[in-house]
Amino acid sequence: MIGLIGKKIGMTQIFDENGKVIPVTLVKAGPCTVVQRKQVNKDGYSSVQMGFEECPEKRVKKPLQGHFKKNNVNCFRHLKEFLVESEDELKSGDVVDLDIFQLNDMIKITGISKGKGFQGVMKRHGFKGFIASHGVHESFRGGGSVGQCAQPSRIFKGVKMPGHMGSEQITVKSVKVIRIDKDNNLIMVKGPVPGGRNGVVYLYK
Repeated sequence: MIGLIGKKIGMTQIFDENGKVIPVTLVKAGPCTVVQRKQVNKDGYSSVQMGFEECPEKRVKKPLQGHFKKNNVNCFRHLKEFLVESEDELKSGDVVDLDIFQLNDMIKITGISKGKGFQGVMKRHGFKGFIASHGVHESFRGGGSVGQCAQPSRIFKGVKMPGHMGSEQITVKSVKVIRIDKDNNLIMVKGPVPGGRNGVVYLYK
C-alpha cells in the first residue's frame, strides 16, 4: 500500500456538469521523497519511509540529522512509513508524487481530528440533559448517576463521562478523488477530511 503525506488546505465546493454542488476538500499532497527503504530479509517487512516538506538541518534533532545523512537525503519536517510489496523497486532518494492517484479513485485518508478540550457529557456523548422542572437544580447538564453503592462499589470501565474530546486519529475510507492538479501538487477529494487547516494528513492508495 503506497501513499503520500499531505497538508489540508481547506474546504470549498464545485459544480458538476449537471449543476449539482459537490463539497470538496483541497489537500496539498507531496511530492514526497523516499528516506529509507526497509526489506523483508533485513527488517522483517517491506516498507518505505517518506519525507515531506524540506526544512533546514538546524530545525531537526541530532538523531534525525544522522538518519537523513545516512540515507543521503535532505532533512524533512514530516516522516511516515508506508507498506509496499517486497518486489517494489523504490529506493532512498526516489520522489513519489500525485502520479500514483487517478481521477475517481477511492482512497483512504488519515488525520488528527480537531481538539475540543475538556467537554461535558452533552457535547461529548450527546446526552440530552435534565428537564428544567421543579426539584431539578444545578445539574441540568450533568451526567447523572454513574456508579453503585455497596456492590461493586466502583465505576465500571467505559462509562460515558466528561473528558478530553477530539485530537484523535481518524481514518475516512472510500474518499473519491474529484480533481488532480499535478503542477501545483493539489488533490481535491469529495467530502470532509479529519483535522483543521494546515493539518498533516496521510493519503493511502
